[in-house]
Amino acid sequence: MAKVKMSKKSTSIDMTAMCDVAFLLLTFFILTATAKTPEPLPVDTPSSTVQTKLPDSDLATIVVGKKEGKEKVFFGVKGKEVRKAALGYMAQKYKMEFTDAELDQFALIDEFGVPMEGLKQLIAMKNSDRNRAGVQPGVPCDSINNQLNDWILYSRKANIDVNQKELQFAIKGDAKEMYPEIKKIMDMLQDQKINNFNLVTGLRGRNY
Repeated sequence: MAKVKMSKKSTSIDMTAMCDVAFLLLTFFILTATAKTPEPLPVDTPSSTVQTKLPDSDLATIVVGKKEGKEKVFFGVKGKEVRKAALGYMAQKYKMEFTDAELDQFALIDEFGVPMEGLKQLIAMKNSDRNRAGVQPGVPCDSINNQLNDWILYSRKANIDVNQKELQFAIKGDAKEMYPEIKKIMDMLQDQKINNFNLVTGLRGRNY
């Protein structure tokens, strides 16, 4: 009996539709992705096996580290409207005036490290120039001129005004930072009855 020959079918697949989908997805991710802005005071945080995500809002971050060989403290708070409201309170405290354009520009700055008298100059700079060496000497936080304490106080008020929530705090210190510097920040928070705050660490693998 003669064998039945099976007709051979083409194995080619039309990939046109899949290529269109791939390019659409690629375009979507490019347009929706946000570039990570460089940190004005990069620090090497201590390692930890505990992974806890910081909140995306109602959070202020105090960064403690060394830059250009000097101890510096930077401050940042989440939320553009909260930043503007906090600067408004600080302007009243230090008898300064900021235009609406300056307030809007300050709202775009995530973290800063200058005294109030240098803030206008920092706001007027391009974003790429703010991180140059020597531009930001740090927020004053000594016993004579403790502007950091005022930023903490008025940022809390601003967050309640804008979000009707209490502001949370995180301390981000370099792993090589001396403990007295970190303790000084902790004492400052506790003086304002802030007893719960986060210490930012880097995740490391568990050793068994």
